[in-house]
This record gives sequence, C-alpha cells and structure tokens, in this order.
Amino acid sequence: MTLDLLTALRPLLSAEASAEAPAAGAEPKDLEQAVWLRLLERLATDGPPRDPQDWLRRAVRAEVRRARRTVRREQPFATEPSDDAERGPEHRVLTAARHRALREAVHRLPDRCSRLLQALLSPEDLTYREIAGKLGISQGSLGPERSRCLECLRRLLPPEVAAHEVRG
Repeated sequence: MTLDLLTALRPLLSAEASAEAPAAGAEPKDLEQAVWLRLLERLATDGPPRDPQDWLRRAVRAEVRRARRTVRREQPFATEPSDDAERGPEHRVLTAARHRALREAVHRLPDRCSRLLQALLSPEDLTYREIAGKLGISQGSLGPERSRCLECLRRLLPPEVAAHEVRG
C-alpha cells in the first residue's frame, strides 16, 4: 500500500511543490522532501490519509507557510567592508580570529557536514548539482542538510564569533 501511495502521489507532489515554491522563496525539491517526511511520519502513526491528494495539497501549503515564516525570521548579515584601509590593525586581527574560529569549527563538525560546508564555501563557486555529485547525495537533500549543518555549526561557535555584531 505504501509504495503504491508514494508512486501515485509523486507527480502531484512535484507539480504542487513546483507551483508553490517560488512564493515561499524555497526550492521545490526541499518542499517535496519535507512533505514526504511528513507523510512517512503520518503513515507510521495514523496510517494513510483518507483522501491522499487533498492531504498532500494541504501538507504542501503548510510547508510553504513554514518556509515563509523561516525566511522572514532569517536576517542575513551585511558583508564586512572590503576596504580594510579604513580599519585599524585591531579590526583585522579580530576578523582573522573570527575566520580562524569558523574554520576550526567547520573541521570539528561531523565529516558529512564538514565536507558539505567546505564545498559550499569553496572558491570554485560550485552549483548544487556539482556539490551533490561531488558528495554523492541527492540535490534535493542539500538544502535541508545544509540547514542542519549550519545549526550544528552555530552550536559549536563561540557566541562572539556566531554573532559578533548585531545588525538591523
């Protein structure tokens, strides 16, 4: 029953996720993965939904709402000034120390996370497809995996490195 259900829902989920993802600022494959996980959790606890297509549509929309909330909460840091001539030696030393602490924390992560973050930060500027091929994982799992790895990295970093300046 489960394999038949997954096979039947795959095209609908792909279409729904592709249609809803742009409005949420999310990748369609990330939405698909989240909904598949939600369905598997439901199958383990409550069994299959009575109306799987309706359940799937509602699950996609719920994941889109969650993604929108996440995007609204995330505030990217502005880049550090590239003109270090205006900054004194103290600023350069502190910046170097933060970068060193970040590199050390990335190396302390589990191997999978360390390799993923190093690939994402690579000066080669690899695409998700290239990173997935290099690491041997599916392209659709890169976004969620990246989020888990960044959360792990945040826990490893000293507070003064994780958020050295509060920016609005």
